[in-house]
Amino acid sequence: MNHFLRYRLLVILLLALSLQGYTQSNTSSAHINHVAIFVKNLTVTKAFYENIVGLDTIPEPFHDGKHAWYNLGPGVSMHVIEGASKKKEYYKNQHTCLSVTSVDDFVDLLKKNKITFEDVKGNKNVYSNRVDGVKQLWLQDPDGYWLEINDARD
Repeated sequence: MNHFLRYRLLVILLLALSLQGYTQSNTSSAHINHVAIFVKNLTVTKAFYENIVGLDTIPEPFHDGKHAWYNLGPGVSMHVIEGASKKKEYYKNQHTCLSVTSVDDFVDLLKKNKITFEDVKGNKNVYSNRVDGVKQLWLQDPDGYWLEINDARD
């Protein structure tokens, strides 16, 4: 086989391998970017997520008074969008989970602000202990979305 033909085969082989790697890595690399919730009153919801949950705001591009964006961790955000006509009922098992340093301190904040929470079984104003020792509780935001708050380290 002459030098030129070998060179062309090598280029074709390298191109095929690189395209195969590109296709595989792009089809299997989905990751969470953001979650969005649709709320009735943005002002009330912002106060809850900023003052109770403690989320940090991040810039949102709309600047229309109907959106708020929050940092949920590296590369992940929550978009709050105003416009819901009424509060809805949601299932507890479909929730967003956020971790805090101390569930006990978070409970104190909830009690101070007269916010009801519950354990995994629905018992009011107590938290659960998972079998791995993680403390956890559930509460609803002003629009009824369920949140789990726990002290998991990972």
